[in-house]
Amino acid sequence: MEGLLGQKQKLQEFALSSILQLSPASSTSSSSSVVARFSADSGVAELRFHRDSESSDVITVDLQTAQLFKLSPVESLCLSGGSETSEEKSYSRAITIQFRKEEESRAFHCAFEQWKEEVVVEGAELPNGVVSTSKSKFDDKIEASSAKMYFHYYGQLLHQQNMLQDYVRTGTYYAAVIENRADFFGRVVVDVGAGSGILSLFAGSGTPSYFSNIAGAKHVYAIEASEMAEYARKLIAGNPSLGQRITVIKGKVEEVELPEKADILISEPMGTLLVNERMLESYVIARDRFLVPNGKMFPMTGRIHMAPFSDEYLFIEIANKALFWQQQNYYGVDLTPLHGSAFKGYFSQPVVDAFDPRLLVAPSISHVIDFTKIKEEELYEIDIPLKFIASVGTRVHGLACWFDVLFNGSTVQRWLSTAPGAPTTHWYQIRCVLSQPLYVMAGQEITGRLRMIAHNAQSYTIHLAMAAKMWGPGAEQGGILQASSCKLDLKEPYYRMSQPQAYSFPQDQQSHQLVQGQNCPQWCTETEGSAIHPRPNEAISERPPSQWKEDVLQEPFDNFSL
Repeated sequence: MEGLLGQKQKLQEFALSSILQLSPASSTSSSSSVVARFSADSGVAELRFHRDSESSDVITVDLQTAQLFKLSPVESLCLSGGSETSEEKSYSRAITIQFRKEEESRAFHCAFEQWKEEVVVEGAELPNGVVSTSKSKFDDKIEASSAKMYFHYYGQLLHQQNMLQDYVRTGTYYAAVIENRADFFGRVVVDVGAGSGILSLFAGSGTPSYFSNIAGAKHVYAIEASEMAEYARKLIAGNPSLGQRITVIKGKVEEVELPEKADILISEPMGTLLVNERMLESYVIARDRFLVPNGKMFPMTGRIHMAPFSDEYLFIEIANKALFWQQQNYYGVDLTPLHGSAFKGYFSQPVVDAFDPRLLVAPSISHVIDFTKIKEEELYEIDIPLKFIASVGTRVHGLACWFDVLFNGSTVQRWLSTAPGAPTTHWYQIRCVLSQPLYVMAGQEITGRLRMIAHNAQSYTIHLAMAAKMWGPGAEQGGILQASSCKLDLKEPYYRMSQPQAYSFPQDQQSHQLVQGQNCPQWCTETEGSAIHPRPNEAISERPPSQWKEDVLQEPFDNFSL
């Protein structure tokens, strides 16, 4: 299968136990030296059954019209050459195929589907006027235009380069694999959404030219639905010492078939706010379809962290965007009727950037997603109750969110964090800004709800509600003083993506200006009381990007056995 995908002129053969051709008039059979051969002569995909590898006695099946059905673990039925009317569907040929082993049957079915998908569909050999009506689960829940843009985006090398150059991301994945090589050595691995194939290369052989440690998987199936699959094949072919046991399969995990089960899944399915792009659902589907019971998942757990924040500069920046629509004489036109809609529209965009953790006004809370147990449908709607105790008196402008994921290896547990104050990743952090801020006092309770509903553009609609309760004596009997809410589309964020600025505070505010969130890594900050501080004598904004790589690479490799 490795040679076939992407090189459609090559052949692929399977040795069979026997075949039985059924027809209305008679039947013929063969019981020895039967070979099934897939080929694509002149761009037409065919399946041919030979009595032996050199025999001219051939039964030819057109893959355009063929269907394959499993009758038993070692027996299948191939139907082809049919016609369809409004009342019934008929076939001109039926062949019963007997396999020698169940593993050979699975491999044949996998190859059959791959040849139909890659050679028939992509080769545009369908008759004029005929549209394929078969849909996968992915197609049923994701609109076609969104999927087309999504796979086009990830099919470009410049976007893969952006992810590869995220040294937090790539370095952490590499460390998680190499430090836990016992989980990969001699195992079958499936790389879900393989992209450039870098994770498959890590799992397959590591980097022996630099390290003596290798992961050494028995075999890696790299599944990638975008055109990046072709680049992945090139990259793997160009690294033969690393990729000898890697098979790239172009297709969606909801559709492809594999010849064997996986001992371990590896994937990078995270989007902004962890769930954007809805690839977590594909990761869970791959678990249910391909993973052996009690198999491992890298990563296995994700956490969404949330905390209220105060950022007057950001609030004014967003509000000022709508000032354009307050003009009463714009080339003679009064724009003010649209000001309210524009104001609401700007506040419906989640803000993606890296912010100073000192803007948080309460310790964070977490929502845990266990990838090994969660059901796909549970990702369609995520409802998180919010409850915080304000540590300072200030204006709360919204909710800040970030995430981390856990690689729970047998040898080493490693977290990949996108927390504020940690080295910046290409995910940054995300903030939901309220159009009506809340005023709170130190010790006051902030409650609310974060509700995320998946939509068919591969993202989520966010409903955020926050409220400030009474505080002080008798607060338990008190009610809500203020409330604010907003609706945002995670698909359409405001990519601010500025680096965190150094905020200056008056001396008398130093004792309460900072609040420690539970997920700011100790190796990037030092704590003092309830405060979070940058590294000594170093403002966050003064940390040059050229040093981020040093920060990230130093930490993952501290415990390596070289």
